[in-house]
Amino acid sequence: MTYDVAIIGAGVTGASSAWHLSRYQLKTILLERWADVGFGVSKANSGIIHGGFHHPVTTLKAKLEIRGNLMFERLQHELGFPFKRTGILVVAFSDEEMSTVHKLYEQGIRNGVRDLEMCGRDRLLQLEPKLNPEVVGGFFAPGGGTIEPYRYVFSLVESARRNDVDLKCNFEVAEADRKDNAWVIRSANGEEVRARYVVNAAGLFADRVSRIFGAEEFTIHPRKGEEYLLDRNSTARPERVIFPVPTRHSKGVLVIPTAEGTTMIGPTAETVENKLDTTTSADNMKRILSHVRNMVNGISPRDLITSFAGLRPVMDNEDFYIALSEKAPDFVQAAGIQSPGLTASPAIGEYVKELLKSAGLPLLEKVHIVTELAPKHEIRHETLEEMEHLHREDPAWTHIICRCEKISEAEIVEAVRKGHTTLDGVKFYTRGGMGRCQGGFCTARIMKIISRETGIPMEELTKKGGGSRLAAGRLGDLKVETKQTCEA
Repeated sequence: MTYDVAIIGAGVTGASSAWHLSRYQLKTILLERWADVGFGVSKANSGIIHGGFHHPVTTLKAKLEIRGNLMFERLQHELGFPFKRTGILVVAFSDEEMSTVHKLYEQGIRNGVRDLEMCGRDRLLQLEPKLNPEVVGGFFAPGGGTIEPYRYVFSLVESARRNDVDLKCNFEVAEADRKDNAWVIRSANGEEVRARYVVNAAGLFADRVSRIFGAEEFTIHPRKGEEYLLDRNSTARPERVIFPVPTRHSKGVLVIPTAEGTTMIGPTAETVENKLDTTTSADNMKRILSHVRNMVNGISPRDLITSFAGLRPVMDNEDFYIALSEKAPDFVQAAGIQSPGLTASPAIGEYVKELLKSAGLPLLEKVHIVTELAPKHEIRHETLEEMEHLHREDPAWTHIICRCEKISEAEIVEAVRKGHTTLDGVKFYTRGGMGRCQGGFCTARIMKIISRETGIPMEELTKKGGGSRLAAGRLGDLKVETKQTCEA
């Protein structure tokens, strides 16, 4: 068959584009090189909904950030992902830094951001008592917030699939040819997809995809950001996202109360060559701890439970590149989507849809669409009465697999049946393995459930697809019972 649109890349940009297109009478397919959606740039995102003041509104990224920010209430209502408008504090610890704070505040006002508030020391400490009392001043952006980025991507894709968008993972684009007014796209393992229009939302590899299609030549520069996660019981957890005064290439090292109750500190900003380099270092950990301890009281290295790194796809001009290709027909570029790409993503998807329309793609609205996903049961948030009701329906709801995050067997099963068959896929969907012990207690149990539900032998299970096998041969004496695989 020939699809109307093929979207390359199932991160926040591709997923949002697919979600917007799923509302129309089109046949759309989402192509992802990794084993699950959101496994590229999006999975290591800081999870911040930015406030619209860091960039001048003359840039495309600022325009889309400001519009995207306003779209999240509706999206959360329909899709149910974790999202909170905590507000953002930008804090200064010297008169020199205050001059930059004033410039950011004025830029936010020019950008049309509402309810920004310049604050003195007393007001800041009222808004966030855990700030270092040596703070001089800053401003408050109540429209900022936090989101769980992987659940956001999963929800967008699930909604798109319920409205007839197809998904193909493990599809790394290797070749593309133009034939009979359509693109023939071939993967590295020999699969083939035909589509009339193509969207390049390939993140770190958008430059390579562009070259494959004979489109524009540009370079994506990976900029690595290391992040460190504190236990949910850390006394240092603030109520607001706390920003320092930014540098030229970075918004600085932040303190982030995540949407699911932990605290994140970071990121760094280091240009690297390797697009798969997600290593972290002890030196950077010490540097980040030093920075955030100057901003917030009570941060202790004893509360650190894990570290990770993400890579931002940066272009030479630092702006987003979203446009119809001038070299390749019916080809949309959506590249260079770094921060604030998550915040901008709902507006980016809308922008991509309009570009496709301007290129000739007919957009006829569907008569019937699934607008809302069914509420997701999470046993850690349920009342005792609801837990009893769920237990009567299925005792697996009260069989706790992940003790740190209080994740039940039924939640793991739900993730697997929705197509998340790697350990990371289950972790990102449920939070199983994300707590204090980082999977030390629950990993083997989660693997057993994945194997039982899918029929995949234990020794073939992977952490994130590809060659990331979790066990060689049998895992001790753990026996695996298989049953009929449930359709994802």
